[in-house]
Amino acid sequence: MGGHCIAVDPWFIVDRAPEHARLIRSAREVNDRKPEWIIEKVIEKATRFKHPVIACLGLAFKANVDDLRESPAVHIASSLQEKKVGEVIVCEPFIKEHPNFRLFPLEEALSRADIVVVLVDHSCFGKLSAARLSDKVVIDTRGILS
Repeated sequence: MGGHCIAVDPWFIVDRAPEHARLIRSAREVNDRKPEWIIEKVIEKATRFKHPVIACLGLAFKANVDDLRESPAVHIASSLQEKKVGEVIVCEPFIKEHPNFRLFPLEEALSRADIVVVLVDHSCFGKLSAARLSDKVVIDTRGILS
């Protein structure tokens, strides 16, 4: 996903030289739509459950940091909450509190969740075993789970 520079800087290039930046424009358009695509996938999976609990793992804009600026993960978790897809619980091990989300320890989030959405590739999430997640619907947006 993104970060506060990655999402913005290519648009400066596109603005300055649009005729030479078609590939950059296309790549940014695809990446900019990715959070909505993930939200659609979660909504699709949530229909399997009467009252789904959705654990969003990570809010930071990149792995192993506490910086949430311009984070697509925050947008995704917020959108799922606003759309009332189910109960949205959040685990972000690099911050202690957030004004819009109640934060849960990883084990509690996993034990409560029907759907686990890996939004950030924090190293602690990469250590999760397939056995631990075998009874969950897993959407691994970062490709860190084996």
